[in-house]
Amino acid sequence: MTDVDYRPGAGPANGPGTTNLADILERVLDKGIVIAGDIKIDLLDIELLTIRLRLFVSSVETARKAGIDWWETDPALSSKAADSELRAENRQLRDRVAALESAEGNGSADSSRTKDTAAT
Repeated sequence: MTDVDYRPGAGPANGPGTTNLADILERVLDKGIVIAGDIKIDLLDIELLTIRLRLFVSSVETARKAGIDWWETDPALSSKAADSELRAENRQLRDRVAALESAEGNGSADSSRTKDTAAT
């Protein structure tokens, strides 16, 4: 059995070093941490519901190293992505208008030809 020193002047026993929250957060952000979990609800061997949860906590640099950069392409989070999406939508609309105008131009020429041939 181990003897314990209960003297009033005795200091605390040497244990693991204490770390504060900032040190822990710095380590997590530097290295990254992944938390994964699945919730599955079955009834009589019939799968009713499956929920998959994935959480990746890291710094932006660590996420980029891991190939994760969705915040750069999400228009709700990036003004650059929002501008790009608006430009693409504008380009598509201009193409559609041009196609409609050219089709209208071809259609009116055809209809005038049919009117001319019908009159003769």
